[in-house]
Amino acid sequence: MRFSVIQSVVAAASVASAHTIMQAVNGLAMGKGIYMPDNDNTPIQDVSTDSIACSGSPVKKWRSSSDVIEVQAGSQVTGLWLHELGSTGPDEYSDNKIIASSHHGPVMAYLKKVDDATNNPAAGPGDGWFKISEVGYENKVWGVDKLIADEGIQTVTIPECIEDGDYLLRFELIALHSASQPMGAQFYLSCAQIRVSGGTASKTPKTVSFPGAYCNADPGILVQIWENDLPYPADYTVPGPVVFAC
Repeated sequence: MRFSVIQSVVAAASVASAHTIMQAVNGLAMGKGIYMPDNDNTPIQDVSTDSIACSGSPVKKWRSSSDVIEVQAGSQVTGLWLHELGSTGPDEYSDNKIIASSHHGPVMAYLKKVDDATNNPAAGPGDGWFKISEVGYENKVWGVDKLIADEGIQTVTIPECIEDGDYLLRFELIALHSASQPMGAQFYLSCAQIRVSGGTASKTPKTVSFPGAYCNADPGILVQIWENDLPYPADYTVPGPVVFAC
């Protein structure tokens, strides 16, 4: 493994904001039922801060919503990632409308049951989170590669066995192109506000805390993904807990 010319170019591109924003849920209007950056696609890079729950500093501009999205347990929910708000194609920083294709890494989703989903992002930090989806790295295909192929649509299934009620749905993407350096991994995330009905409440998930579920030195966060100038390591471990299953 070596820090190559390609990696140097990738690192320089990251400074130029080849980033992404989660901005729409279930095909609804932009910002409806989600706390999201207001065209500020700055990543979170320190997992020990409260911002790792539902985002926050160093992102400076935000859009909040008073809407809660009604969702049936067992149904699918989609989230839309785009490089900037309303991106329709490549620009000087990104070679596609989603996120620069150099920003390889996993794509995940978590849920947290809360009293009031509109208390977002304040209800995010702390215990209660459980992972419901992950697309990591398999057969030289990263979760981000699949996300780009899917036109920025992240699709997750709400477990049918959970309790009814309000939840925060945490969409997350981790870009690992510069993750060989401490706090070089880039976390992009936003929390949607959903209300689940029709759940059987037949199983209680084990939960983790944000911050707390990740450490900056975890092998899936502090990691060299480049082998001979290609982003294809021998293996990769997605950070966080296992995916909850009914």
